[in-house]
Amino acid sequence: MVETRPFVEWDLMNNFMVDVFEKYGVPREDAMICADVLLESDRRGIESHGCNRFKPIYLDRIKKGTLLPKTNIEIIKDTPTTVVMDAHDGMGMVASHKMMEMLIEKAKKYGMAGGSICNSTHFGIAGYWTTMAAKAGMIGVCGTNARPSVAPTFGVEPMMGTNPLTFTMPTDEEFDFNLDCATCIIQNGKIEFYERSGKQTPKGCVINKDGETITDSATILKEMRAGNAALLPLGGMGEETAGYKGYGFTTVVEILSAALSGGQFLKALSGVGEDGKPQMYHLGHFFFVINPEFFMGLDTFKKTAGDICRGLRASNKAPGEERIYTAGEKEYLAWLDRKDKGVPVGESIQKELIALRDECGLTQYKFPFEG
Repeated sequence: MVETRPFVEWDLMNNFMVDVFEKYGVPREDAMICADVLLESDRRGIESHGCNRFKPIYLDRIKKGTLLPKTNIEIIKDTPTTVVMDAHDGMGMVASHKMMEMLIEKAKKYGMAGGSICNSTHFGIAGYWTTMAAKAGMIGVCGTNARPSVAPTFGVEPMMGTNPLTFTMPTDEEFDFNLDCATCIIQNGKIEFYERSGKQTPKGCVINKDGETITDSATILKEMRAGNAALLPLGGMGEETAGYKGYGFTTVVEILSAALSGGQFLKALSGVGEDGKPQMYHLGHFFFVINPEFFMGLDTFKKTAGDICRGLRASNKAPGEERIYTAGEKEYLAWLDRKDKGVPVGESIQKELIALRDECGLTQYKFPFEG
């Protein structure tokens, strides 16, 4: 598919986002982390979590008071191999970055390390944090709970978040094995992207309170906010296509995210108080880092992981299919395509960027789509 949207250079978009974050009260060093996490989504072609979410998920929440721009990280517990952290409703990306730095150092010394964060906020793509481990020659595992939007099997009420369970493993190839996906069929950000693009949500992803699947993206977002619709777990509705498996994995992430940090869960993560007014989200995250050097060595691990991926890609293809991919490969190809072009920006995001520039008085910025 030919890209028709205009591109904004990476450095230009990064500098703009950092400056806007700073205008909203985020300390510059923290703003640099947050901007990089968001743009990493776009580098990988995961547009549901990139600059599309810059304003609605972060800036609007700072304005609304459900996200604090300054992150006061409190270390609740620190042992040779574990960390428990309280983010005090600050930037989830900043707390997660600190967590991964600490765990990587512990795993270098002890072989494994694990951590959890309570009272946090949206931390961007989970794969950013597991990739930090892979860059250090280690295996990364992480997950997070989120505002309730997924129904349990045989249910129609949104109870759990999209709850990604994410793994990154270094290989001897140009790219890592990177499985970064929600434990439901589709995530909120993808539906938001469909709605912005005027597209329908695929059938069988969302269920309404009457147990019927719905596809109109704008209607889905409206009904989900009202609690009248829910996402379906991986496997879909009921047991025939094993929806209970996705439901089970979603629950695993919910438990680890909340129980390891002593944090909140299920409906308490809605971002809405009993009085109907906005409140802090109080999300929980968990992270594990495993050092292959404490097993059979990094080189052995990378070679075996690479051999497995190459073997899968070389297997017999279905009729009409040109190739088989392994997790992380499409994201790597997206980066190769975009690295010299920049971030593709649709019309609705163009309007948001111009409005933010004018609001923040950042007159030094001029975007290529302005002519």
